Amino acid sequence: MADNSSDNERIDFVIPWVDGSDPEWLKERNAVSSDIGKSVSSEGRCGSDSLKNGDSIEDNSGARYYSWDNLQYWFRGVEKFAPWVNKIHFVTWGHIPPWMNTDAPKLHIVNHKDYIPEQFLPTFNSNTIELNFHRIEGLSEKFVYFNDDVFLLKPAAKEDFFRNGRPRDMLAFQPVVANPANPVMSHILLNNALVLSKYFDKRENVKKQPGSYFKPGYPLLYFGYNLLELAFPLFTGFYDTHGPAAFCKSTFGKVWELENDILTQTCSHHFRGDDVNQYLIRDWQKLSGNFTPANIAEGLSYCELPGGADRAADIIRKQKARVICINDSDRVTDFEGIKNKINSAFESILPDKSSFER
Repeated sequence: MADNSSDNERIDFVIPWVDGSDPEWLKERNAVSSDIGKSVSSEGRCGSDSLKNGDSIEDNSGARYYSWDNLQYWFRGVEKFAPWVNKIHFVTWGHIPPWMNTDAPKLHIVNHKDYIPEQFLPTFNSNTIELNFHRIEGLSEKFVYFNDDVFLLKPAAKEDFFRNGRPRDMLAFQPVVANPANPVMSHILLNNALVLSKYFDKRENVKKQPGSYFKPGYPLLYFGYNLLELAFPLFTGFYDTHGPAAFCKSTFGKVWELENDILTQTCSHHFRGDDVNQYLIRDWQKLSGNFTPANIAEGLSYCELPGGADRAADIIRKQKARVICINDSDRVTDFEGIKNKINSAFESILPDKSSFER
């Protein structure tokens, strides 16, 4: 059962999910893409991103649909390792995994149309899905956002995400680089920094909260980044881990109030483009001092597939990290073999069904 504590004490989880092989979803996506003159890839994946390459959808008609079939392990991990969670808001276009127990007391199934303004629908844009989280009915002020490739492997306490009533995070500079392999993200990160620079002065912010930039326990690499960045008067970008992200719902409302135009522009795009994303909200929290400085990279392992498949399976089986991010890519070749390897590892530590399963 969800707890009866005050909203200030409750912590919810939010996880978006897409079934990329759902024929009705594909039909709607094809219709929208045809309207804007784009061809739709037949690649399917589970996750908040319906597209891999930003707002350009490549014709990939020979590619196979695929699903990692491991979302149940995410729920098992949460129930076993974070039983204190108040509510899980499961965000979906409308499809539900066949194994899901829709009557689970802590589960809130959220359709896009339940919280995203009608003017932005239908959407296949992860930025739209994320930037409107604060509109989810019943969402607690404190919540943690998970991608569906981020799993708990060990017990996690509330204090791992929020401390002193504020999100735990790390304030570190990291230059935005021109990455030809992912140009959309390069544009997004720079656009985020441009918005933030309207409200925060870099050097003044360092003076205002030096302990947030040079917190004992931060990785030495980021001490170095922050020291070097002091030579440059303007923001060049920020470091954000690819793991669970703790948010205050009110921060979303604040940024929407101040930057309605750019957020509306971003959300008006049916597919993800080089606008802004949820890192804007996360970095706003940090620059405004509404966070507790901590090395949140500690206990987090990141594995890129296919090359990191063996390492990922080993980390899962031996529970070497508290959290693992398993990031797949278009280069996965032996998909079935890698999927079986990863899911077998999950099954070895999470063999029992959760209350979220039938």
